Amino acid sequence: MKEQLIRAAFVGFGEVNSPQQLIKDKCLKAREEIKSLGIKLITTDHVTDDPKGIDVNRAIKELKKDDFDLLIICIAGWIPAHAVISITTEFKCKPMILWGLAGDMENGRLVTAAPQAGTTALRKVFDDLGYKFKYIYNIIGKPSPLEKIKSFALAAIAAKSIENTKVGMMGFRDMKLYNTLYEGLSLKSKIGTEIEFFEMLEMHQLSKNIENKEIQAVLDKIKMEWNFEKPIDEDFLKKGITYYLAIKKIAEENGFDAISLKDVDGMKKILSFPPAMIFMLLSDEIKLCTIPENDAMGAVTQLIVKHITGQCAAYLEFYEFFEKSVLLGVPDFVPAEVVNGKVKVTPAAFGNISGGLVNISTLKTGKLTMVRLSNKGDQYTMHICTGEGKLKSWEEAGWDYPAPQLPSLEIFLDVPVEDFAQSISGQHYIIAYGDHLQSLRDFCFLKNIKVG
Repeated sequence: MKEQLIRAAFVGFGEVNSPQQLIKDKCLKAREEIKSLGIKLITTDHVTDDPKGIDVNRAIKELKKDDFDLLIICIAGWIPAHAVISITTEFKCKPMILWGLAGDMENGRLVTAAPQAGTTALRKVFDDLGYKFKYIYNIIGKPSPLEKIKSFALAAIAAKSIENTKVGMMGFRDMKLYNTLYEGLSLKSKIGTEIEFFEMLEMHQLSKNIENKEIQAVLDKIKMEWNFEKPIDEDFLKKGITYYLAIKKIAEENGFDAISLKDVDGMKKILSFPPAMIFMLLSDEIKLCTIPENDAMGAVTQLIVKHITGQCAAYLEFYEFFEKSVLLGVPDFVPAEVVNGKVKVTPAAFGNISGGLVNISTLKTGKLTMVRLSNKGDQYTMHICTGEGKLKSWEEAGWDYPAPQLPSLEIFLDVPVEDFAQSISGQHYIIAYGDHLQSLRDFCFLKNIKVG
């Protein structure tokens, strides 16, 4: 979590008749725990239910001095609900955390200011008022649930930052696929992302005006950074770099955050150029999310994953199911970020498709999260699963002999494969290393997306 990205307002509460030093100390300790997560806090002194509402008015005034991404309501002791609601009403559109602290054990006795009396009086009220909030509570003798706070904070900032993102789409509906389609108005309303189209002709025309020095600079770089298993024609590389630089120009001019290209029926069929190296350069050089075949929902999934995790959100494709695992790989490219060691490429051809440059790098292994967003009309579902990625030797039939060893992982799922299979929503799934299940679920809650 990056400190400069997440800003939270923090307000502690305790009843006016409770020991004020106890309430203050508990709130200050809770603040420091939040700061330890790298969250920048906007704070005010703790609030009581004083009859004149002095504390409430002071807190509202101080919190309105700055903007923030979420509001943390920290209940340190019993507090009548009106004191809390008077403040939350002013910020009802913000995501909130309702956090109840705990009492203490003193000389074998439990001493409490009844914070959970306060939270239980508020939880349903928050729900009835339509707040988007997460309810958490401390348990005496146990650490504070900081991971839950962190997950919700990441989801809250992602829910905000993903609004007004753009996917650049060259062409439409590659291979006449169905599950790569999207519904524009509901996507804008629910997520905030726009899909904007540009033509292959525009890219091709721009490519003719790219200066040789720009092409050579990229060529020199990939010669140093990529491991070429076999020699490949330098003119082929220059053409790919030229196309990349043309798309880069389009992406920068239009503010695209992700790119998808018409692959089989576009780049390969019309220009006789498999676009794997173009995707690699777009991902590695200018940090765009990249996915082939006009996969609009896959690209939106990538943006969600990237905004939550900070990772490149690579795509993988299903190849086989096993009893406890699934085999996913790619027949073209992966970003350098997910590669173990140096990027490795080789010239190869598949079936009737003209030969090109294929990424044959070894992927990083370990704990990962798989995810894909889908929709049925204006109803959106996110399918999420965690698992352990391991290497497996295999090859795809149809490649020139010897077949390239494609980047892939055998992923041992944390749920039964049969249950997972019955919820699959497409051939492309997006991965992020680590367990991001809770943050993704929190994001779905904030965006009114069903979790599948």
